[in-house]
Amino acid sequence: MPSFPEKKFSNKIFSDSSDLAKSTLTISLIVPVLNGGENFRQCLQSVSKVAEKLSEIIVIDDGSTDDSGKLAAELGAKVITFPAPGGPARARNKGAEVARGDILFFIDADVTLTVETIDRLITAFSHSPNLDALIGSYDDSPGASNFLSQYKNLFHHYTHQTSSEEASTFWGACGAVRRDAFWAVGGFDERYRYPSVEDIELGYRLKQAGCRIKLDKTVQVKHLKDWRVVSLLRAEIFYRAIPWTELLWRDRQFSNDLNLKNSSRLSLILTYLLVICLMGGWWWSILCLVGLGVSLALLLLNLPVYRFFLQKRGILFTFGVIPWHWLYFFYGGLAFVIGTIRYHLYHRLKIH
Repeated sequence: MPSFPEKKFSNKIFSDSSDLAKSTLTISLIVPVLNGGENFRQCLQSVSKVAEKLSEIIVIDDGSTDDSGKLAAELGAKVITFPAPGGPARARNKGAEVARGDILFFIDADVTLTVETIDRLITAFSHSPNLDALIGSYDDSPGASNFLSQYKNLFHHYTHQTSSEEASTFWGACGAVRRDAFWAVGGFDERYRYPSVEDIELGYRLKQAGCRIKLDKTVQVKHLKDWRVVSLLRAEIFYRAIPWTELLWRDRQFSNDLNLKNSSRLSLILTYLLVICLMGGWWWSILCLVGLGVSLALLLLNLPVYRFFLQKRGILFTFGVIPWHWLYFFYGGLAFVIGTIRYHLYHRLKIH
């Protein structure tokens, strides 16, 4: 694997202010890793190909028991090592403390990027001096080939590609923020000890401080994660949905964006109505007919999603997507109820 090339500066005379802005904008790439394995190796390979466009590469080894930190050091990255895991929030903050770049570009250890990723990032910040932060998207060719990984990562791609460019949150897997804005709001909340909603929480504080966050759909990375049933449900419910619900109640950020679109909320209601119809159909056959109507409504409401999968992976794959998509609404609703109860119980106990 090639090592990171040394940063070389040109004596080129720039012809306009845009080129000058690009030349002076410095980017610190920050990557937290915990036992990154083969995915992290591929991540480093991709980073080595864009190193000349970066001011520095900072890897935070968050208590790995494999050779992740050693591998990054051998390739020329600046490595910070923690003796025991403390979560990506702490790791990213530590990387930001030593970073010298104007822009802090955070990526996960299981994504790869390209020269185009960095070029589009530089262009976005150079052309918009009032832009404080930017988030990107997964691309449409996930690294893992199994159905669940393809479905989940493509669905993530679809969600970002169809959302408003004026974002209301941040994303740690592919997110960049001006260093001054990052520290003005205090960085990531280190009370999140596991990969969770620490990036979303940072985004809410950035917005509350008046910062502008853009979703740039052209800034894309490839996600390599191999999702399995247990790992997916655990991450979606316990690490994302439940803590995100508590965060929504804390900040009252029920915006019509990303996973919180009105169509998704209506789909959630219809999913639970369908469950009721299926259960009640054992006693009242009329509910089976109602359930058919509800199913049709769910299909029509989410037709753009299924059309996307049909174009990308064909009809058989799309048929497999539909039950998983409806299950997504089901456990999302369940997680919302649990998170709501936890939030209000905590604050009631706190008051008393």
